[in-house]
Amino acid sequence: MPASPHHRPDDTTAGPAVPWLALGVLLAGLGTVLLGPILPAISLRWHLTDQQTGPLFFAKFLGSFIGGISVPRKLRWGILSGTILACLGFSAFGLATGLATGSLTLFIAGIGLGQIIASTNILAGRRYTHQTGSALSSLNFFFSLGAVLTGLIVAALEPRFGLRNLLFYIAAAFLATSLGGRLGWIKPSTNAGAPDLSHLEIGEQKPEETSPLNTPHKLPRHIFIRFALFLFLYGGLETCLAGWLTTYTVRYSDDHLVGGQSAIVLLLIALTAGRALSSVALRFFREATIQRLGLVLSFLFIAGLSTAHHAAALSLWSILLGLSLAPFFPATFALLMHRNPTAREAGFILAVSGLGAAAFPWLMGIVSTHTGSLREAMAVPATLALLLLAVSFIHSEVTPS
Repeated sequence: MPASPHHRPDDTTAGPAVPWLALGVLLAGLGTVLLGPILPAISLRWHLTDQQTGPLFFAKFLGSFIGGISVPRKLRWGILSGTILACLGFSAFGLATGLATGSLTLFIAGIGLGQIIASTNILAGRRYTHQTGSALSSLNFFFSLGAVLTGLIVAALEPRFGLRNLLFYIAAAFLATSLGGRLGWIKPSTNAGAPDLSHLEIGEQKPEETSPLNTPHKLPRHIFIRFALFLFLYGGLETCLAGWLTTYTVRYSDDHLVGGQSAIVLLLIALTAGRALSSVALRFFREATIQRLGLVLSFLFIAGLSTAHHAAALSLWSILLGLSLAPFFPATFALLMHRNPTAREAGFILAVSGLGAAAFPWLMGIVSTHTGSLREAMAVPATLALLLLAVSFIHSEVTPS
């Protein structure tokens, strides 16, 4: 039986207050890219080749896919269970002794991350119906910030405390966020004084000015496939770069670059700054326009990165690449949310990014091993950027924001 209008807002938009949403997304960003910065240490410790590290990426992002497609209708429960599973997975990964146990524990952590990312983005899309792209870009600023902090945290703390203790600390942060978010749940429809994303300057209406929620409905098949393909390819593109850039820096830079972390830190700082800029740009330009411009520039910058031989050039290309990639996810997910998909559809579309993130970094490792050059393996993310650009011109009808 359909929920009454009195209960509908609680089912779709109730959940952690904005500070806890932001902290959860920040930790999800940290957890998503964590494997890349620690990969050289893991490969050395477990004596893995590039190809053999593939199952670690695959397990983590397969878990993310499972987490995304299992997002519950009451999104607050997805956020709660996701933070708990991420805590369990990363703490167990700290105790792993080889590829098999490492893959299993990363699979568990991936399920948690998938639930956090899908549930939080859908909740934000439902809660903030005005200037959705700007709202999602503001929220994902914290995801990128978490990703930025990952490289800095690994570079600063791993040599001092060891990888195992570092993973325990990260797991504890997920647990604390789980408890805090549960205690800080709000019901926007009944609590006009509750915090909202206006603190982040996204232009959201006050609760009394917000238009009624549009009823979610099933997407046409071709629209569903198009957005699923977007997220599948983009998940692979971003993770290829985040997962392999540290290793790439160690091998090809003429400078130490703080243990190989500087390039990935610069990429993620630029991605974070780009998300903040995107929040403003998406108020004035169509999502599809910004999406395509970013993809064209991304292809060119990946090509430049693959030819870099010096630390300065590698750093410059990393910064430009982060800026060009920044608008894609918020712009694309805003286009999706304008069509009012059901939570299960939106969760599945987000989840397939985990499949791309699992498959394409593994493919990069295979290409690198068989060609003997990680530089040549950069053809994988470059091709993904071109494929995304091609998909953006398929059925380009956009629902007005």
